[in-house]
Amino acid sequence: MATLDYYEINGVKYAESTLDADMSETYKKFLPLVKDKGRILDLGCGSGRDSLAFLKAGYDVISVDGSKSLCQYASKVLNKEVICKQFSEIDFVNEFDAVWACASLLHVKKIEMHEIFIKIAKALKQGGIFYCSYKYGNTERKKDGREFSDYNENNLNELFSIDLGLTVVEWWISTDVRKDRSSEKWLNIIARKL
Repeated sequence: MATLDYYEINGVKYAESTLDADMSETYKKFLPLVKDKGRILDLGCGSGRDSLAFLKAGYDVISVDGSKSLCQYASKVLNKEVICKQFSEIDFVNEFDAVWACASLLHVKKIEMHEIFIKIAKALKQGGIFYCSYKYGNTERKKDGREFSDYNENNLNELFSIDLGLTVVEWWISTDVRKDRSSEKWLNIIARKL
């Protein structure tokens, strides 16, 4: 079963398990770097949780997910259309003040990550902010039918090893905000387009 198949079958259950996760500490690091009332691309929006927080804070948000099931769920949460596109289909150019990819790019194979980063860099305006997060580790693995690419501080450089015009502003390790997963660690990265 491919990763997208997992979310088609389990989308509602997954969305409900993540909708109330408290991401406020990460928002406090990310949003002050984003232009006031700027345009944010929520890439892999899942339940729509983060898009909703950004909309409530006055930002212009475009939400995208590759799963039809999650797009339908998030559209109801947000009361607006969620674009159904896979990461490889992203074709925005110079449109966003920020790209938020929380726990989504971790499903991209490491060999394909630079191609996706190129698309993200193109989508950002000059000076735009990019946030992404990965499960902490150093492997590519499958779990419950989903593919995961894990990163840690030692291989952080390989994510930004080609010249995309993106430079890391800050990175940190956090624990999962979901109470039943508090033992899991995450690598969080904020970068800026030069």
